[in-house]
Amino acid sequence: MAKDKNSPLVDLIGQVERITYSDEASGFTIAQVQPAEGRETVTVVGDLMCPSPGTVLKMQGHWSEHPKFGRQFKAMTIDRQHPVTLQGIEKYIGSGLIKGIGPETARRIVSRFKDNTLDIIAQQPERLAEVPRIGAKRIAVIRKAWQEQAEIRQVMLFLQSHGVSPAYAVKIFRQYGRHTVAVISKNPYQLADDIFGIGFLTADSIAGKLGFKNDTPLRLQAGILYVLHQLADEGHLFYPQEDLIAKSRAILKSPHGPIVSALEALSASRQIVIENLNISPGEHQVFLKAVYLSQFHQCEKFIAQRLHMLMGAPLYHATVDLQQALQWVQSRLSLELARNQQEAIAQALASKVLVITGGPGTGKTTIVQAITRLYEHLHAGVLLAAPTGRAAKRLSEATGRPAKTLHRLLEYNPQQGGFQRNQHNPLDGDLLVVDEASMIDAVLMYHLLKAVPVTFTLILVGDANQLPSVGPGNVLKDVLNSRTVPQVALRQIFRQARNSRIIINAHRINAGRLPNLDPVPAGVLGDFYFISQDHPEKILATILTLVRERIPQRFGLDAVDDIQVITPMHRGVIGAQNLNRQLQQTLNHQDAYVARGELLFGLHDKVMQVRNNYEKNVFNGDIGRITQIDAHNKTVSIRFDHRVLRYDFDEMDELVLAYAISVHKSQGSEYPAVVIPVSTQHYLLLQRNLIYTGITRAKRLVVLVGTQQALAMAVKNNTPHQRHTCLAQRLISMQAGS
Repeated sequence: MAKDKNSPLVDLIGQVERITYSDEASGFTIAQVQPAEGRETVTVVGDLMCPSPGTVLKMQGHWSEHPKFGRQFKAMTIDRQHPVTLQGIEKYIGSGLIKGIGPETARRIVSRFKDNTLDIIAQQPERLAEVPRIGAKRIAVIRKAWQEQAEIRQVMLFLQSHGVSPAYAVKIFRQYGRHTVAVISKNPYQLADDIFGIGFLTADSIAGKLGFKNDTPLRLQAGILYVLHQLADEGHLFYPQEDLIAKSRAILKSPHGPIVSALEALSASRQIVIENLNISPGEHQVFLKAVYLSQFHQCEKFIAQRLHMLMGAPLYHATVDLQQALQWVQSRLSLELARNQQEAIAQALASKVLVITGGPGTGKTTIVQAITRLYEHLHAGVLLAAPTGRAAKRLSEATGRPAKTLHRLLEYNPQQGGFQRNQHNPLDGDLLVVDEASMIDAVLMYHLLKAVPVTFTLILVGDANQLPSVGPGNVLKDVLNSRTVPQVALRQIFRQARNSRIIINAHRINAGRLPNLDPVPAGVLGDFYFISQDHPEKILATILTLVRERIPQRFGLDAVDDIQVITPMHRGVIGAQNLNRQLQQTLNHQDAYVARGELLFGLHDKVMQVRNNYEKNVFNGDIGRITQIDAHNKTVSIRFDHRVLRYDFDEMDELVLAYAISVHKSQGSEYPAVVIPVSTQHYLLLQRNLIYTGITRAKRLVVLVGTQQALAMAVKNNTPHQRHTCLAQRLISMQAGS
């Protein structure tokens, strides 16, 4: 947009008539404004902080000529004022700004109180009862909303002047209320801990504008904690001290000495733990100083101690005749168990802790059925659980027994302080079987083991070749690598699974071999296809056609509910972000959307929860569909399976579009059809376990779109990202010392 940057600022006063575009995350708004002089409406652009129609803006800025949109006023400074005309007041209070007042209610209120309307709402809201169809309940809603708006306006002005986007102002206000300015002025870095979506970098920018110096200990300590949390997001439980110092220096632009002092202060305040570790990779011993966030250090130590204690406790049952047990369970299941399945049964009866691993089609579900039948026959109380709702549902369907998510099993209640099942209120029963154990991170495993009494038998079932947990740690792999816990690997692919190319190719990939990409014979509906495309734009176009037309028409599947696009990356032409935008336009074009930052959410959109929300009982990775958008009350209703949950507009940064998701987000779920782009554009993330995990999410159909070169790179790359954990070494040390 061309403008004379050296020209003086000019004044413009006008009333907002309508909002053309508003990004709540950045505050950038395009509005049509009626100048006070009475001329035709003009276009105003700038960080207007999402004003409502009817608002009077007193602005300074520049006029400019946009090559496409014509003359515009670029607002540089803005003072928001209440409207003075009756039309402006009606538009202002009926714009959706105040919960409880829509356009029709606004018309009736202004008709009754005329010029005194805003004073009545602010100072005598009980008089709204004089307006027909406004009762005490709605008056209470209006009073609360008006008070919040008045306080929020003051907070937003303060925060805007310190670089905070308007979208976060409401969240900050809800967290701190009228103490917002005092809290932030004292310690702006507290925002990074307390407000979802505000990280250290934003808090640091605010701190700088408030006059905090770069070398203040408060900043250096907050910066180190930020780096450790970033590393935890990458899966690390600890990080080598010297490497942590280097990363912290790069971000904080600080010398070595002050960083070391900040580490010592954090250690003294017990926010971190610095431990001398003796790591033994292969034949060589490595001594290093490991820096843990205190929570993760506690989790890792407890997991090792509790597993060691469980393994040393007495078995639930007296000696069982194995052959009789095998004959009994095989007759109940009407099948003959394979040799290593029989071994798994034997270990389940002889061990206090057992890990059962295996790929698709190797009979893990059959083993779980057999073990639960046997323990029930021994009059044991059996519990079944999995990390996610979808995994728990699949486990329940496969066994015919109730299964819960781990959070429900442990009775998580945010109002009562977290997990209600713990060492003081342990689980009731005798056997706990946990499926999809590769998804369990260190924190969840810690809480699980706190609730498992030593009288229990614990069986972890999973696929060790899948991606590790999204959260920090590598629990299943570490337990297996320690060789201290009994384990059985199921390797035989059973007859009914041998007809599935999905299963056969998953095992080929896991063995480091390329999948069978031979064309499916004409007239046959196969379950595994590879479509060769060499450019990202062509891969994108092919995926759009597949999802919109080809798969639904040929396989009778729903384009939204039955087909899941899974991609290795978030960014790029065939990353999740762009794929979601393109698929949204292709599958669910809407005229009206709710805007959250760069995301637009429309009615019927497929969305995913991206953080655990314990109050709503919805968790990271849960997928739903938008069923209602209520612009009047500023809420969105979303159906997750058989539940409908309501979100306020300012809670929607917990959601993303889910037409395309990352491989990590797909863990624990199964979909009728999966479409996966495989491109050298993703070379940094082309790993065997990633492709393997993506393929094994499909029940009926897999379609890979890309190049054989990229697929070969992924299959060959069996060196996944190394996570810094010490659980395996702790288990080994405990076994050696016992």
